[in-house]
Amino acid sequence: MTHTAPTTDEGLAAPGAGDLAARAQQITKVYGSGDARVVALDGVTLGIPRGRFTAIMGPSGSGKSTLMHCMAGLDSIDSGTVLIGDVELNRLDDKRLTRLRRDRVGFVFQAFNLVPTLTALENITLPMDIAGRKPDRQWLDRVIDTVGLRPRLGHRPSQLSGGQQQRVACARALASRPEIIFADEPTGNLDSRSGAEVLGFLRDSVREMGQTIVMVTHDPAAAAYADEVVFLADGRIVDTMAAPTAEKVLERMKGFDLPGATSA
Repeated sequence: MTHTAPTTDEGLAAPGAGDLAARAQQITKVYGSGDARVVALDGVTLGIPRGRFTAIMGPSGSGKSTLMHCMAGLDSIDSGTVLIGDVELNRLDDKRLTRLRRDRVGFVFQAFNLVPTLTALENITLPMDIAGRKPDRQWLDRVIDTVGLRPRLGHRPSQLSGGQQQRVACARALASRPEIIFADEPTGNLDSRSGAEVLGFLRDSVREMGQTIVMVTHDPAAAAYADEVVFLADGRIVDTMAAPTAEKVLERMKGFDLPGATSA
């Protein structure tokens, strides 16, 4: 069963601003001009609650990846406001935006993006090493144990399976204790078993470690690991679903006339 999220006067989801890890307020994003003009985001307003796992879904071209990239500060917006915590991203220059992404945001992508010459542990701590920060050893140990990588810490990426490499990428995102993690198709390059392991870890990091995660996915089974699913179509939020199951998500996706809902 789907539902429409209650909103405040500003149109944000019910939690107050202090309960939100990230916010988008009436954001628009347009690519191209003239006949080639494409409205990727059309006045989108969304609040991401702290300590929750939110999945974003929609048909190809719906704007789901663009929304994630704009909320993460990886892409600019044409109008509206994006905030991480209480910081308005569109007011930051490139240097401060880079620093915010480094210090307060974690990323997991479909490509593992590991450095092949470094060990698993070195890859996990690399962002902190670059920033000149020492890891919180107790937290790092907890992350490593949660992803089940301790026996593999001395291995290089070529010595790890795809699932293990993505768990290294997840641990890297978590190691600096970011306020929010954005995951773009994190299981897209994995088989179903490895994908389930990674998704289980992401869900556990929310439930047991209080992490906030936003995940873009085309897979109803992956979306079922989330606390809530946000559906986009034609650059707009058209529905939300609490307590999703793969069956409910698939049924909703069929409304977009996508057989099997398997388009990216």
